[in-house]
Amino acid sequence: MKRSVLRRVARKIGLWAAGCVLAGTFAVHFAVAQAPTAAILSRFERQVTPENAWREYPRPEMTRPDWQNLNGMWDYAILPKTAPAPSRFDGQILVPFCVESALSRVGKPLKPDQRLWYRRQVSIPAQWNGRRVLLHFGAVDYECSLWVNGGLVGSHTGGSDPFEFDITDFLKSGANELVLGVLDPTTEGEQPRGKQDLKPNGIWYTPVSGIWQSVWLEPVANPNYIEEVRLTPDLDSSRLRVEVLTNRPITNPTTAVRLTALDGNTAVATTQLRAGRGGYLPIPNPKLWTPDRPFLYNLKVELVNVKDPFAGTENRNRPRHNPAERAAYAGAEVSGSPIDVVTSYFAMRGISIGPGHAGSQPMLLLNNKPVFQNGPLDQGWWPGGLLTPPSDEAMVFEIDFLKKAGFNMLRKHIKVEPARYYYHCDRLGLLVWQDMPSGFLEGQTMSPSEVVEPLRRSKGKEQFELELRRMMNRLHNHPSIVTWVVHNEGWGQYDNVRLAAWVKALDPSRLVNAASGWSDLGAGDFYDIHTYEEVPREPAPKNNRAIVVGEFGGIGWPIAGHLWNPNNRNWGYQTYQDRETVIKAYRTKYAKMAEMYRKLGVSAAVYTQTTDVEGEVNGLLTYDREIIKIPIETLREIHAPLLKQP
Repeated sequence: MKRSVLRRVARKIGLWAAGCVLAGTFAVHFAVAQAPTAAILSRFERQVTPENAWREYPRPEMTRPDWQNLNGMWDYAILPKTAPAPSRFDGQILVPFCVESALSRVGKPLKPDQRLWYRRQVSIPAQWNGRRVLLHFGAVDYECSLWVNGGLVGSHTGGSDPFEFDITDFLKSGANELVLGVLDPTTEGEQPRGKQDLKPNGIWYTPVSGIWQSVWLEPVANPNYIEEVRLTPDLDSSRLRVEVLTNRPITNPTTAVRLTALDGNTAVATTQLRAGRGGYLPIPNPKLWTPDRPFLYNLKVELVNVKDPFAGTENRNRPRHNPAERAAYAGAEVSGSPIDVVTSYFAMRGISIGPGHAGSQPMLLLNNKPVFQNGPLDQGWWPGGLLTPPSDEAMVFEIDFLKKAGFNMLRKHIKVEPARYYYHCDRLGLLVWQDMPSGFLEGQTMSPSEVVEPLRRSKGKEQFELELRRMMNRLHNHPSIVTWVVHNEGWGQYDNVRLAAWVKALDPSRLVNAASGWSDLGAGDFYDIHTYEEVPREPAPKNNRAIVVGEFGGIGWPIAGHLWNPNNRNWGYQTYQDRETVIKAYRTKYAKMAEMYRKLGVSAAVYTQTTDVEGEVNGLLTYDREIIKIPIETLREIHAPLLKQP
């Protein structure tokens, strides 16, 4: 796909008549005063303005009431990477959309030998005085450095994970200048990047550089505040493991953490822990989370002052990390107002592998019961925003479509979404297999038949593992995520057996798909095959792992007027030209999947894919999300056999 596509002037859009939402064209009512330059746009992207771009609180799993949204227009410049910071800027860019995207209002590439600069003025509210001020970035691709009022605050390397800087010591009264410099090697480096390519074609897409998720300011308590809340349900013992971490260790005996679990607004459990201690919150008669009933508990976490329950006791004689200490702090008297308060949520759900209906073949269990996991391969790309969804509404639309169509899972394919995406999966009830974004150089891939992994440089492995651990840590609290996918199709695969065991040790509460498709070395919880034949192949039985079809389908249907580039080859693994033939092919593939479920104990199926993406036209939706290629009722009827126990 040529990048010149991004520079095409969009067609003038008038008022579209209402279409059939469930079976064809969606209803669209809008007028475009200043259309961005793109071949096609979703209706959600046509609604984006500097005033409404990503206004929602970016981190639903840990909220505070005070914050300042910095999405909107920033100054930008592109210079050689050897040049100093610019004194003049090229124009303005709409954050949080990447510089290559149409929605950024720039639509220019960033080359590996260039640096992208951002500048923004901010003022700090007077009521924040006395508190620390954090500057949060949802994601910046790929390597960035931040200056505030001319002072270098710090740097970050990694294109998919959220991070923050404490900018308090660099601030002054009145206006403050933020300057961010960004480098991105894309395919000239082996860093994790997913499907971005400097020469996009086929399954490789337009690069994404710079800020591509929300930017925001947040005041926190000074000097100590809650930095992280780690929640792990323990379904078998009806309790929640809670670890609350502050920005620095608190060693005094008069600081505690108060935890309150709520069903709606009704408290159902509460306890207190000494600061710096992990503990359990018992949940009586827990309501279980399932895709059919995705029940979420609310959680209030408070950093509080308490009277020392062991006042007068010499330090060496104090109980530590034992039942006596836990009991004393659970009943310790709280004094004064909380130091810091955050609100969160959690779910009681368990994911495991156990006996199924097909002899000795293990199956995937949800809450200790077999549940077939049926979902699409979900790339998460958009014609106007590329990796950045246009809005909360747009993400919810897709998740709701998948649920109505009879899917209970999706595989998020070598991309990490904004935190709000997983929040919506949590509350709407969609299981998620989360891929680690791949990264590699030529010569660092394996073919399907190979079992010897290519050598990787130490610094390449170190960066991959750093970003893998960051992804797992940042997304740990989302109950919808049930599987970590380490490698996809031999792309940059290395040390797969070691990494699968490492991921499982880091997070025993989830399953590990060590290698989705291609080069299986016997690691992880899954044996995963990819099969794009017209009738899917059957995976071999495994008596120690679940067997799944991690990719199949790929039925292409190019629809005129909804193509990223009409002049290119728009392809699918099989390509048809009308709805009836597409539905027939889809029925054939899913009939085979239902047979494998009944007879072989196959536990999951991942259909390629949710939407068309650039030159791929094998989506259930067109890239602009205007056409549902197979009616929702038909999809639901075809999927129904997979949601029943054999």
